Amino acid sequence: MTDLNLGFIQTQLHWEDPTANRQMLESKIDEVKDADLIILPEMFSTGFSMASQQYAEPMSGETVQWLKRQSEIHSTAICGSVMIEEDGNFYNRFLLFAPNQQPASYDKRHLFRMADEHQHYSPGSDRLVFEIKGVRICPQVCYDLRFPVFSRNQNDYDLLLFVANWPARRAHHWRSLLTARAIENLCFVAAVNRIGSDGNSIEYCGDSGLINANGDWQLDLGDQERSAIASIDMAELNDYRKVFPAWQDADNFTLKSFA
Repeated sequence: MTDLNLGFIQTQLHWEDPTANRQMLESKIDEVKDADLIILPEMFSTGFSMASQQYAEPMSGETVQWLKRQSEIHSTAICGSVMIEEDGNFYNRFLLFAPNQQPASYDKRHLFRMADEHQHYSPGSDRLVFEIKGVRICPQVCYDLRFPVFSRNQNDYDLLLFVANWPARRAHHWRSLLTARAIENLCFVAAVNRIGSDGNSIEYCGDSGLINANGDWQLDLGDQERSAIASIDMAELNDYRKVFPAWQDADNFTLKSFA
């Protein structure tokens, strides 16, 4: 199995300005175009806005089509979350476009009530796992990080992927929980968070990176505007799981869909 190269884009975002964000991100995507999977932050076209009725787009909208075009232009997979309107409901939707694959999506399950996200968006009901170059990937969005049952590895993924707008005031929580998710799930964790401040004067910490199953940060972007490529070594992960097979003693349970 070959390595999987991940492209991390840690950036500021223009508040509630999809056109400006799409234009800005094109040059940053070009910096990591050789990656197998390029990761954008949560709500990359707007910032973490509750103005869903004003800025949410249909799946046929410009931001979704732009994401599809970027995948086609660079012949690589690309993902991030976007405000989506569908059947009269609004979702914070993770979207993945990849060459020769059907698009995949996951609607954020855990909505951040401290910002009233649950008042402006509908929660998702199903977890998603997709595959790129033989690596099984489970995407989640920001606040999902705090709920380990939902992200528990049932031997169905190798990489847990988070896109986020995680505030700097809780940077310690972000880094601690990401490390914990990698250790407890015997997996890689990739996380992309934004930096800068938004229209609500919330400051964001960045701290995007790649963590291995031992809890080591193989990539740490700190709090600066940066793009980088880092690789997942599946041979390393498989060897670690053989040497430390804690998964064999995990509790069996079934994670059902949520209504």
